[in-house]
Amino acid sequence: MAVVVKKFGGTSVADLERIQAVAARVKRAVDAGDQVALVVSAMAGVTNQLVDYCVKISPLHDAREYDTVVATGEAVTSGLMAMALQQAGVAARSWLGWQIPIHTDDAHSRARILGIETAELRRRMAAGEVPVIAGFQGLGPDNRVTTLGRGGSDTTAVAVAAALGADRCDIYTDVDGVYTTDPRIVAKARKLDKITFEEMLEMASVGAKVLQTRSVELAMKQRVRLQVLSSFEDKPGTFVVPEEEIVEQELISGVTYSRDEAKVTLLRVADRPGVAAGIFGPLAEANINVDMIVQNVSPQGDTTDMTFTVGRADLERALSVIEAHRGEIGYGEVRADAGVCKVSVIGVGMRSHAGIASTMFRTLAEKGINIQVISTSEIKVSVLIDDAYTELAVRALHGAYGLDA
Repeated sequence: MAVVVKKFGGTSVADLERIQAVAARVKRAVDAGDQVALVVSAMAGVTNQLVDYCVKISPLHDAREYDTVVATGEAVTSGLMAMALQQAGVAARSWLGWQIPIHTDDAHSRARILGIETAELRRRMAAGEVPVIAGFQGLGPDNRVTTLGRGGSDTTAVAVAAALGADRCDIYTDVDGVYTTDPRIVAKARKLDKITFEEMLEMASVGAKVLQTRSVELAMKQRVRLQVLSSFEDKPGTFVVPEEEIVEQELISGVTYSRDEAKVTLLRVADRPGVAAGIFGPLAEANINVDMIVQNVSPQGDTTDMTFTVGRADLERALSVIEAHRGEIGYGEVRADAGVCKVSVIGVGMRSHAGIASTMFRTLAEKGINIQVISTSEIKVSVLIDDAYTELAVRALHGAYGLDA
């Protein structure tokens, strides 16, 4: 008997017909002898509608009330799913985040899970009941409902799996696994049977939409075995596993891209100790994540140009923060460009092979694609390019690294 946490995203529970199909799939797992805990997202489009309500009624809304509103999407799905399971002959009940409870910090709309009380869940599961848990939500220290940020149901599922000591956490979505790149751009993209936690974390952080970054981070830390698979097809997906489980490791596992990027350049910044802290400190305080950074010192050595990227949705806020601190930073001019894309090649094989970056740079040069910014990690090389060249770059790199099927 296996203990399995199954998470179904918005497209998997988009309507009543899909919810009933999920209930039938869960029933098959229960009939096979598994103990199953279910985590569900809001029905497709519902969270966006709830967010829109909040923004329209109060553009500068109370984050605590925002969480109260947007958490209702998962509450509806969990109740409907429990009904569908009961109708299919499976003992089930819904659990909201505060009922378990899933304890979080008080960072409303982006809360982090601190702990999960599982005694009652374990007792119910041992008795044959399927808990249907509302993802994305928890209970803050002030007894207010909190939410975990967009994509937070993945994090809920991994955290529940870790707390239960589950054998596996299955993440059901609208794709049937993790591919070497976006199959909509590259027809020869291949589905991977296995991928390491490190590679999946890099992929999630640089644009792959299959799993939410925090969920992969938590799975790697807690050693939760993940499987990404389709809720629309009954076939194996991609396992996300520790590196030692993959015997024959590919040099490069994937090429990803992110169009959610914007570039900011500060010109003629005084070249003195503390200038970087003066720029990035206020951005951090405003919860604006900065990614790629490059600095160019002038030939005279008295000024520098500082270029960095932020999320496209954060661009206006970032420019506002920089303008508010212009006196402390002391720059001549600021330039912004939202028409950029970050393209990355990822693979744990980079650790033991030279020439990965040079292949990337040569391939892009041969296609006439200019590189604006470069950043690297142990298993990733990322470049910032003009958004118009995204698809050309992804196709060229996928072929250059021998990933075509």
